[in-house]
Amino acid sequence: MTKAKWALVASLFALIGMPLIFLGLSIYTGQWYYFLFSLPAGLTAGITGLVSSLVQIQLEKK
Repeated sequence: MTKAKWALVASLFALIGMPLIFLGLSIYTGQWYYFLFSLPAGLTAGITGLVSSLVQIQLEKK
């Protein structure tokens, strides 16, 4: 795998995986602040990484 594809995997984990982990933690503890505070960070990191890695993959194809 190229570095851009690894970046894509990492950004998808930040976008989907981290909020799911904190959702499970919030369900387990009953305190929803864990999930609510993870959403902005996960979305910011995930979307930024997703866009930049997709652009890099497109540039490598040319």
